[in-house]
Amino acid sequence: MKYFLIAGEPSGDIHGAHLMHEIKQLDAGADFWFTGGDLMEREGGRMIRHYRYMSFMGIMAVIANLHQVMTNFRLCKKAILDYQPDVIFLIDYPGFNLRIARWAKKKGFKVFMYVSPTVWAWKENRVKTIKKCIDRLFVVLPFEVDFYRRHHYEVYYTGNPVFDVVEDFKEKNDVSRFKEENGLDERPVVALLAGSRKQEIRHLLPVMLRITSFFPDYQFVIAGSSSLPPEVYRPFLKDYPSVRIVYNQTYALLSNAFAAIVTSGTATLETALFNVPEVVVYKMEWPTYLIGRPLVRLTYFSLVNLILNRMAVKELLQFRLFERLLEETRLLLNDASYRESIYTAYKELRLLMQRGAYRRTAALAWEFLQPEKENSSTCLPKTS
Repeated sequence: MKYFLIAGEPSGDIHGAHLMHEIKQLDAGADFWFTGGDLMEREGGRMIRHYRYMSFMGIMAVIANLHQVMTNFRLCKKAILDYQPDVIFLIDYPGFNLRIARWAKKKGFKVFMYVSPTVWAWKENRVKTIKKCIDRLFVVLPFEVDFYRRHHYEVYYTGNPVFDVVEDFKEKNDVSRFKEENGLDERPVVALLAGSRKQEIRHLLPVMLRITSFFPDYQFVIAGSSSLPPEVYRPFLKDYPSVRIVYNQTYALLSNAFAAIVTSGTATLETALFNVPEVVVYKMEWPTYLIGRPLVRLTYFSLVNLILNRMAVKELLQFRLFERLLEETRLLLNDASYRESIYTAYKELRLLMQRGAYRRTAALAWEFLQPEKENSSTCLPKTS
């Protein structure tokens, strides 16, 4: 079969590569065209567009790059028409992908989607588009099943892939020499995960760096994103020579971390699965915040708290970040009972995770694509 996958950011590249790998185990004749990144490219097929030309965050960034965004739409639509895939597999990236879905359904293509848009947080009206344009939606958060059920739409929770990736890393990698290999001393490590987009680095890394001088008994290490060049980080680090940065070693860093300061996103869940006490921070451009804040119905914004449905880790958003982050970091590093409460929450979180998310998603997608299954009500495979 022919598969057209659309991923528009680093996390989508990871998801896409794993899904491609699992699909090939089921479909010996699988052929892929895609937008994505280097990981997907290693799985074979034809890359139409690299995500580095697609990943824009926030209203202002999209407006500033509108010409590029429209170019990406044209490229994808032309490639789909040229390729005539059996299925279009959209991977997260909802602002772009839901527009593609509307167009694709009008053209008669079958459309699957992996990772639900955060319609349970805001833009709930997108559910109508999803119900109309997405033939199968595979979700990665357990509470999303009940949310969509209330909208009379069946989705498929196949497990959270972050759990798979983290557990695979733990099993296959020796990180005992991480400090030695990166020139670190024996002081406890505090990981700084400032995000994978330029806007996140600009807004959050300076705040993180400001607190480092208050904790001389710890060494602070930045997890550099592979999707960003060193030049993005360099201006912020010139006044903080003691802060180190490592690239493509986020999991090794978390394996050796005593605590972490984390930008909201998938990294909050990854940090929890490495059992590292964390504080979650986020800051956005003021126009984006002012427009979006009244529309968001969430009590929490970090994945850990959303999944557990309670404040398990501290969240700091937008205002007085430095003062509040300094206070929270002191607690995180010095209060043993506070750390223990976070460890307890992480144990609960792990019980909600399932291994085999990519395998399960690929198997279910493959089953749905079989002609004799077209009109059947297929049940989700049992999980181990």
